[in-house]
Amino acid sequence: MKVLVVNAGSSSIKYQVMDMTDESVLAKGLVDRVGIPGTTLKHEPTGKDDVLIKKDLPDHTTGMKLVLEVLINPEYGCIKSMDEIGAVGHRVVHGGEGFAASVVIDDAVKKVIRDCFDVAPLHNPPNMMGIEACQELMPNVKHVAVFDTAFHQTMGPANFMYALPYEVYEKYKVRRYGFHGTSHFYVAHRAAEMLGKPYEDCKIITLHLGNGASMAAISNGKVVDTSMGFTPLEGLVMGTRSGDIDPAIVFFLMEKLNMDANEANNYFNKKSGLLGLSGVSNDLRDVIEAAESGNERAQMALDVYHTKIKGYIGNYIAKLNGCDCIVFTAGVGENGIGTREEICKDLEALGIKMDAAKNKVRGKEVDVSAEGSAVRIFLIPTNEELVIARDTYDLSK
Repeated sequence: MKVLVVNAGSSSIKYQVMDMTDESVLAKGLVDRVGIPGTTLKHEPTGKDDVLIKKDLPDHTTGMKLVLEVLINPEYGCIKSMDEIGAVGHRVVHGGEGFAASVVIDDAVKKVIRDCFDVAPLHNPPNMMGIEACQELMPNVKHVAVFDTAFHQTMGPANFMYALPYEVYEKYKVRRYGFHGTSHFYVAHRAAEMLGKPYEDCKIITLHLGNGASMAAISNGKVVDTSMGFTPLEGLVMGTRSGDIDPAIVFFLMEKLNMDANEANNYFNKKSGLLGLSGVSNDLRDVIEAAESGNERAQMALDVYHTKIKGYIGNYIAKLNGCDCIVFTAGVGENGIGTREEICKDLEALGIKMDAAKNKVRGKEVDVSAEGSAVRIFLIPTNEELVIARDTYDLSK
């Protein structure tokens, strides 16, 4: 069976076609600036030259229609007809408490996705647009929702509840959900294989470090805790997100800066983090470059960034009562040689010791632990599309 994986953003559509007989990637691509002048589609068929198509696309349905036309193009496509696609897997950011695993999409599932619009306004609406566009164009195949939140549903109340009046949980389901679940799932299972131990016997800390960033503590095959919360704003310092702050700061700045709720949400989600601290960029590479050039604010931003992650590592080792390995993944985690080194520096008391020479690598699966390190340190490139494709295949047999 061939599976089409779709990740629809507010103005983008990422896609990948996989042949599940050997899990090979036949093609992948990105439609950028959907609904905005200057739309492009970059198509990367395996074994053929990349293709760039410039064509304004008003909505996700026309965007998906172009994707399907590209996939069956005689010159640069990867399949002969759409009949070869046996199922479509959709990344959905928020599934609430309703789903601890991937599911075949029906009206009830779509209602849950819509019910989460309020708590994931930047993600679930475009995810739904992608689902409905694909269902319209491919009505005769199964469509599967793979939720970012599902992997974290094994957390217990001690870690997912907030110390708020209980009725807000009962009425509005205000609790910690966690995100980046497919990434944490993939690298945690690969880490267990690298350890040579059953996944259910491992204590693992995963660090998904990109423009958005989160960590997870995993023990006995279950998520014990994760850094993102009710929304992806909580937790680590990120590109433009503040991460953990005193909640009273929100009300203080709303008054001082004369912001309404929407403006405050934008302030803490899009103007804070590395961008707000450094005044340079939300891209860690730019902040590092500025710090190396003597920019003191940029260096301060890096210090805050690294210190927050170190604090979570210590927190999670305490909650796990030990740790077999920590795993770096995603854009920064996979490529940030200096960042990994700074995070692991001075953690010998926790059993974490990195080999600086082994760490000089980007985008490869490797053990960068120093000899004698009680905690192994792994670099594992994530593969969220493969997780989505596998779940979709399993539910469509």
